[in-house]
Amino acid sequence: MTAREYHDRTAHSPASIRTGGHTLEWDIKPFPFKIYTELSSFALPRELDPPAIDTLAAIAGPPTAGATLTLSELATLLYHSAGVTRKKTYPGGGEILFRAAASTGALYQTEMYVAVGPVAGLDAGLYHFCPGDFTLRRLRAGDVRQALATAAGDDSLARRAATVLLTGIYWRNAWKYQARAYRHLFWDSGTMLANLLAVAGGLELAPRVLTGFADGEVNRLLGLDAAREVALELVVVGHETSIAPPGGALEAIDHPTLPLSSSEVDYPLVREIHLASSLSTSEAVRAWRLPGGAGARGMAAETDARSARVVALPAPRIEAGRGLGETIQRRGSTRQFGHAPLTAEELATALWAATRGFEADVPAGLVDLYLIVNSVVDVSPGAYYYQPAAHVLELLAAGDFRNRSSYLCLEQPLGGDAAAVIYFMARLDDLLRVFGDRGYRLANLEAGLAGGRAYLAAYAQGFGASGLTFYDAHVVEFFSPHAAGKDAIFVTALGRSAVGDRVTIESSLTGRRPSA
Repeated sequence: MTAREYHDRTAHSPASIRTGGHTLEWDIKPFPFKIYTELSSFALPRELDPPAIDTLAAIAGPPTAGATLTLSELATLLYHSAGVTRKKTYPGGGEILFRAAASTGALYQTEMYVAVGPVAGLDAGLYHFCPGDFTLRRLRAGDVRQALATAAGDDSLARRAATVLLTGIYWRNAWKYQARAYRHLFWDSGTMLANLLAVAGGLELAPRVLTGFADGEVNRLLGLDAAREVALELVVVGHETSIAPPGGALEAIDHPTLPLSSSEVDYPLVREIHLASSLSTSEAVRAWRLPGGAGARGMAAETDARSARVVALPAPRIEAGRGLGETIQRRGSTRQFGHAPLTAEELATALWAATRGFEADVPAGLVDLYLIVNSVVDVSPGAYYYQPAAHVLELLAAGDFRNRSSYLCLEQPLGGDAAAVIYFMARLDDLLRVFGDRGYRLANLEAGLAGGRAYLAAYAQGFGASGLTFYDAHVVEFFSPHAAGKDAIFVTALGRSAVGDRVTIESSLTGRRPSA
């Protein structure tokens, strides 16, 4: 199973949607939290210092020198990346728990773990974070950072204060999205990474993303059943501490967990593409990074040399006037857009935010942004390509494409009602040539991260966003010939909500009161 074959076999088309026959089996909908049944819990502090930094400044700012990681900062980081931020209570007692980061179908298949060295108030070890009760459960006692550094082929992990590990549980997403779920693992973990990088940067924890690691070694370190849950990305945070002591071979662990549902449906394509895109040893990881980095830098530098009709955008806002903590607390996927327009400055800021670089073991800039603009002040309706270096829109076709955008987004009204819709695309064949099948992970991850940053920029400025799925080939056809040779990866719609929030909202945590 190659990434190209997987992508083509999981593409949506009108025929595949109408003949798929998949129905949701509500009796086996997966439980949204992973619960270790025999491990004691460590309660994290619930009075937090939410990041006061302006949201846009947090997205823009390069990571500073790593600050000392405290238990309160770790709790703040976990809460604002993956925590339960609030709940909506409906008449009759129904409840929806909102998380800090959006997830396709609100299925929340991304789990978070953390490997820490010495942190005041927390013993060194490997922990699982449970958002449901806001606790850590220790999977391994002792400092495991050296083992993690070896698996990642990066010695710095043994010196940095902590590494956050993001994993994906197949069944929790495949219950609804079937074999296409592998794409969603990276869209959703990318959206979570947008929060994590902004918060960690705001706390001066100098985050750095690692996409290359020996998959089997990291999964074994976490004690995962790799047929059901796998590691996706690593993020190192905090200043350098004393290097972790060398350790011998770690014993296998298999801590019991609560079943997600009474039965599961297996989708072999998901396991096969993950295996095809895996790396086996730290030596393989280092070999993958070196030529991949050089090749991707050349590819990312390519520009369209033909003449273009460009629309100048206003400079992005430097500040939104809303702190990062407040933005994340208010976040939620918009379910119905009105037709009220965005300003050109609001759209420009969201596009700018989506395309910020980030510290990682591979170059950024692997996805392109195409747009259908429906209602933006001083930007005529039409189809566009965003040029991030020049911060301009290249006009591809003028006209009212609301109906077409709705059709492209799996015939969902959100795609037509939104003020603007971003279609993320990539030269997938070129990425696979440079990075191998693991390049498929990179394309979907970066699109998810860019979409997550657009989310943050939207809510910081007071409007909404929603991630959408799409008809793959039809998206490319619509934006061609400009998009010829590319593949559709992800979609994010932006606009103003059509309805007000009329349900009860209760925050699960409190902000720390300043001392008198």
